[in-house]
Amino acid sequence: MRNTSAPEPEPLDVLVIGGGVVGAATAFDAAGRGLRTGLIEARDFGEGTSSRSSKLVHGGLRYLQMLDFKLVAEALRERDLLLRRLAPHLVRPLPFIFPFDKHVVDRAFIGSGVTLYDTLASGSSLLRGYRARAVPFHRHLRRGRLRERFPGLDTEKYHGGLEYYDAQVDDARLVMTLARSAHSLGAAVASRAEAVSYLREDPAEPERINGVMVRDRLTGEQFPVYAREVILAAGVWTGDAQKQALAQEDEAGEPALRVLASKGIHITVPRSRIQAEGTVGIITQTEKSVLFVIPLPDVWAIGTTDTAWHEAVDAPAATSADIDYVLEHANEVLGEDLTRDDVLATWAGLRPLVQPVAEDGTEAASAKVSREHTVMQLAPGLSGIAGGKLTTYRVMAEDVVDFAAEGSFKDRHSITSVLPLAGGQGYGEWVDRAEDLVAEYGWDHHRVDRLLNRYGSLLGELLELIDEDPSLGRPLEQAPSYLRAEIVYSVEAEGALHLDDILARRSRLVHETADRGLAAAEEILQLASPLLGWDECRRQAELQAYTDYITAVRQAETTEDDAGAAALIAENYPVPDLVTSTETETSSQQGSSPR
Repeated sequence: MRNTSAPEPEPLDVLVIGGGVVGAATAFDAAGRGLRTGLIEARDFGEGTSSRSSKLVHGGLRYLQMLDFKLVAEALRERDLLLRRLAPHLVRPLPFIFPFDKHVVDRAFIGSGVTLYDTLASGSSLLRGYRARAVPFHRHLRRGRLRERFPGLDTEKYHGGLEYYDAQVDDARLVMTLARSAHSLGAAVASRAEAVSYLREDPAEPERINGVMVRDRLTGEQFPVYAREVILAAGVWTGDAQKQALAQEDEAGEPALRVLASKGIHITVPRSRIQAEGTVGIITQTEKSVLFVIPLPDVWAIGTTDTAWHEAVDAPAATSADIDYVLEHANEVLGEDLTRDDVLATWAGLRPLVQPVAEDGTEAASAKVSREHTVMQLAPGLSGIAGGKLTTYRVMAEDVVDFAAEGSFKDRHSITSVLPLAGGQGYGEWVDRAEDLVAEYGWDHHRVDRLLNRYGSLLGELLELIDEDPSLGRPLEQAPSYLRAEIVYSVEAEGALHLDDILARRSRLVHETADRGLAAAEEILQLASPLLGWDECRRQAELQAYTDYITAVRQAETTEDDAGAAALIAENYPVPDLVTSTETETSSQQGSSPR
């Protein structure tokens, strides 16, 4: 996916800065309108917040308590659109149980809230012309059925419960698929490409931003990229990016878009530690946030927290206090207590919330901040977007392209509400072939379903690799949930440039195994190195950087405060620094030609 060819001399129509879910979706939206589009991401696609969520596509039950009906209805509409049309391979329905410890009160109060939730979803389906719902309507469970449905609950504590549906997604794969989908429509996309400064080189409009200077983080080369409109979709990095633009003009004052970073962490534990009937999760409230117990393919994910983050936004980490908080609240609902020894891994992400200010000048608490997004002009030629949530990424992208294109591009309407993501078109036909795949390749039904969930109709490309080299159809020895072909495919088709890209986002071994994927690293390097042109020195650098990072994450998990944890992460980036200061200086002096 990394486009390294020289661009045409004329500027792009739209350049998007930021390769999270909103930035990738913005590039997809713009390219779908026929605009010449570019997308740059300083790290890997989705490496920030967008690969560190609860991995849910949902309306947000707690926002009903805030009476934010518009946001809930919008999110439910987008959830159903993803399930039905846009990404049925990536987004799957997931039932949740809300257990009742106060039989009458909970059944009435929670039941009425979920009824409204389902009613809003039904209304969305009817407005789009669907007679059937995208997910089943909720149902009440008596104590006996609750015990059967989720034996791992403390069934003596609960008098019954309510089962309703939302959906889940591998967030990192969603972002990567959006970037691939944009590229398939002609967008130039590049990871490890950092915007280091804004360009104002239009003699007719000297105040207008008409591009950025980009630094290739693999080579140190710098080059200009020109665009008629630049869109900043930097999430929690928005404030720093705005300050950079303002500093170039020596303008005073606070950035126009103020973003509050709120940390949410999750832990993973083995599937064997919590018993449930089939695939079903748990949701309940804590005094500070919402507790989810979420089934992933090989593990349970449990979270989350909601605390203000005041450290560097590129170094979020789960502390010992965070882990204890999640375990404590999980053990309040589970029949058998989990301990620190059960924790396989953790992840921490920062929610980018548009920051309101109270009348007394203080910041609002993060848990009370709406997830609605804001779009605005930050400077002539530079638009920005912040806020929102994973589920509503498409609406956010459509809004910011509408805003940036107004007055510049006529009759360029968004088509993303009807345009499936890569792998979505023809997915149903591949589902119908599942039995044939089991017979032809000797895989069980679980593996075939997992592959369909990861690749959809793009599974044919993976099978071509296996047909050419049957050894690629074998599972990884130390990570048997993944095929050897998936590592090759992650490099050849999914833009993986580093070992961390493969272990943390193309696969999710960093969350699924106690060693965070280290045991499988050698076999993965054997497969990826020839494709990426790595010699033994580079292989060892990749392995050492990732190992040091995992060591730092584990140390952070024993630290009591955010500052100490963030310092550890900041000192140990999982990717080796490939560019020496001398090379960077030289390439900076020579890097004047666009590419």
